[in-house]
Amino acid sequence: MPGTNLTRDEAAERARLLDATSYVVDLDLTVSDKVFASTTTLRFTCREPGAETFADLVDGDVRRISLNGRDLDPLEVYADHRIALTGLADDNELVVEALLPYSHTGEGLHRFVDPVDDRVYTYTQFEVPDARRVYTTFEQPDLKSVFTFTVTAPEGWTVISNAATPEPETLDEGRARWSFGTTERMSTYITAIVAGEYHAVHHSYDGPHGTIPLGHFCRQSVVAHLDVEELVEVTKQGFAFFEDAFGYPYPFGKYDQAYVPEYNMGAMENAGCVTLRDEYLPRSRQTHAFYEQRANTVLHEMAHMWFGDLVTMKWWDDLWLNESFAEWAAHHSSVKATKYTEAWTGFTNARKNWAYRQDQLPSTHPVVADNVDLEAVEVNFDGITYAKGASILKQLVAYVGEEEFLSGLRDYFAKHAFGNTEYGDLVTALEAVSGRDLAAWSKAWLQTSGVNTLRPSFDVDEAGTFTSFAVEQSHHPDFATLRPHRIGIGLYEVDGGRLVRTHHVETDVDGASTEIPELVGRSQPALLLLNDGDLSYAKIRLDDRSLATLVASIDTLDDSLARALCWGAAWDMTRDAELSATAFASLVLQGVATESDLTAVSALLRYAQTAVDVYSAPEHREALRARWDAGVRELALAAEPGSDHQLALVRALTAAAHADETLDLLVGWYDGSQSLEGLSLDPDLRWLLLYAAVRRGRAGEEEIAAEQERDGTISGRERAASARALIPTPEAKEAAWQTAVERDNTPNETQRQIAVHFQESGDDALLAPYVDRYLEAAETIWESKGVQRSRVVLQWMFPRTHATQAVLDRVDAWLADNPANPGAVRFVREGADDVRRALAAQAFDAAVN
Repeated sequence: MPGTNLTRDEAAERARLLDATSYVVDLDLTVSDKVFASTTTLRFTCREPGAETFADLVDGDVRRISLNGRDLDPLEVYADHRIALTGLADDNELVVEALLPYSHTGEGLHRFVDPVDDRVYTYTQFEVPDARRVYTTFEQPDLKSVFTFTVTAPEGWTVISNAATPEPETLDEGRARWSFGTTERMSTYITAIVAGEYHAVHHSYDGPHGTIPLGHFCRQSVVAHLDVEELVEVTKQGFAFFEDAFGYPYPFGKYDQAYVPEYNMGAMENAGCVTLRDEYLPRSRQTHAFYEQRANTVLHEMAHMWFGDLVTMKWWDDLWLNESFAEWAAHHSSVKATKYTEAWTGFTNARKNWAYRQDQLPSTHPVVADNVDLEAVEVNFDGITYAKGASILKQLVAYVGEEEFLSGLRDYFAKHAFGNTEYGDLVTALEAVSGRDLAAWSKAWLQTSGVNTLRPSFDVDEAGTFTSFAVEQSHHPDFATLRPHRIGIGLYEVDGGRLVRTHHVETDVDGASTEIPELVGRSQPALLLLNDGDLSYAKIRLDDRSLATLVASIDTLDDSLARALCWGAAWDMTRDAELSATAFASLVLQGVATESDLTAVSALLRYAQTAVDVYSAPEHREALRARWDAGVRELALAAEPGSDHQLALVRALTAAAHADETLDLLVGWYDGSQSLEGLSLDPDLRWLLLYAAVRRGRAGEEEIAAEQERDGTISGRERAASARALIPTPEAKEAAWQTAVERDNTPNETQRQIAVHFQESGDDALLAPYVDRYLEAAETIWESKGVQRSRVVLQWMFPRTHATQAVLDRVDAWLADNPANPGAVRFVREGADDVRRALAAQAFDAAVN
């Protein structure tokens, strides 16, 4: 939308002119169920009296604007979501009174009515640029200020913000006012208001720097699922670890965590007032992987209190100073301070694969990104900013030493507390304590794009002994950077029926080829594993003998991290058309039932389903589907009753089901005519079983409506919308398209649930009309629907599962000549790359099977 896309140059100019002295924000949430009242008093200084600038306010029904006591006509100065400010003085006061709409897209101030009990819940979500949807701002991270919030809301509500919660003042007509104290200095995007009929539980953490009050908040209808003891334990462990490791006391007084509905992301690091999606309070049984990921999310947001909130990037180019560091710190603290000591294995099995995929897309970018404006920022919350950056930091810790790394961070926080930095500030701090010159390292790793591939190159004599050994490094043709890597090389042999490591070399690799003399004279092992220990960020390749060993006996490899590297290499080879989809599916069936890392179990089953449905050769896809269906069914039925493996495999079976035998079994579990020992039919699993029946025409609207009646929660409504999108009829697909793409009043999470399942069919003819309709929508959706709604449609409703040459040709033609916003083009180009990759994999699968 015009005026909302702030550029980096505009932000730099405004920061050159201004300092934001203070914000006083008065919000009235009792006006109506459609709008709220917002009054902002923004005081700021100007270095060049007489200059002009602008303030930000999106979608405001502006009633009054006053600058330095002079009333301005909103019709003259407020346009395109900006308020023009001219004739500035040394010291200025801007007052803006406006009515603003509640959000139903998860941006700004989101309002939700719980269908279970009609209770009302609101919360804010401001990252990247959405504080300006709630109050008048200078919406950029380097114009930090202090904030004083006052909130008028219905009496009896719970209201929390960044500052400690005050006792409310009773007003008339059932209203009350909460007058919060002034915050520490912070950026607009981490301010927050959470207000509604929330349930609250209070604890405290007593540490070496004093007591930190802890609050946990959730909807009344999910109180039974608030496992607060576990959450408080992780929270306390996080504070004990971070305050010690970072050498800086927690800076924001109290620490609230609010679990909120219809949330667009996992969580958000609002200073002292973290918001998390309330699916983290599960109503149904979950595997260990869920709780490990939830603990990681809690620690990730807590790490942000230092990385991002205390010290903030100057502009969004350095988003990695927030996200990469929080990602690394969360996994590091999980291993060091909690019971989730295998967190880095889970990282390798899931998050790192996310990074590798993102880094091979045409939209790849350096970790230190070139975010020229807010539209560029919006699409760069991706696997590079999070997982690649964290991988690189893990390598940097090994390179400079853990204690030296933490010492550099302590100096960094002490020097820049409550300020803004660029990436060079952190590099300088680390160089000072480590004594290493990191200029070349940071250029190679932080300022270039693409991922390198490492593969072994060797000769062996007749006795099977290495006579030469080197590690070869290659790069993508478009990103000609060869990087320095610190890697381990592991040699594994079969011993007593187990695959165990017999030798390990740790070495530096640089350039196109690096000789490894330590391995010359050693016998070629059953399994040769590059990057053993997962020290570096690189794709690895397996030689033929190693690959054969894995296919035969990956389930005998004892080390979970080594298995994670092997799984990752096999999946990457499948995506690169170097291992057939058929072979990968067989590999997963061989090893998934005994895989100890539940993150890997869930991820591998998803990867293999993709290999079967999209990467397999069309001419024998149905045969592979039958093998995959039967294999997963056999593993699910054989799994230990009540185990995490049983739950994960049954979930996977609902996606794999094609054969009548399997569908009969799933329908039987669903309707109670059959049972599986240890399997609990909780609400989420019931929906998955129903999805399988709907997908294959075994159930339809009648069954969906009955299940929705049974599950009267917001989750039930969302799952019903998903199920309706799965009905394999033209009428159902059209209704789903209208709800997710055309309508503006579909709640954000309901829209996402429909979009995620829309392309699931297996019937190309049914989805064929939506190729052109998707491309037509992509031309204008960014401007007409806004960032959140358009991103959901563009990301999830691209015809990836309809991977044919005809589809690719049509998309490529659109990409060659279209008027769409660059953000929309990025998603379409990524989808085209996925189809191109799928076609190559299909051809390889056909050639070798």
